[in-house]
Amino acid sequence: MKNSFKNLSFPELKAKRDELNRKYMDFRFQMVIGHVDNPLQRREYRRQIARLNTLIRMHEIEQAKNT
Repeated sequence: MKNSFKNLSFPELKAKRDELNRKYMDFRFQMVIGHVDNPLQRREYRRQIARLNTLIRMHEIEQAKNT
């Protein structure tokens, strides 16, 4: 899963980040309610979002260099 985001385009990265943010928020609400099977999934969501943010920022920097 680590490297699966590298071949996505810029709009796909942003869409995937938005999707994961929604999943992460839903998961947090489920944790408060207490209906979570795997609490370590929260860490994985955060890390995936961080990877996407890094790749999005790299694309933005590359765009700025080319302009």
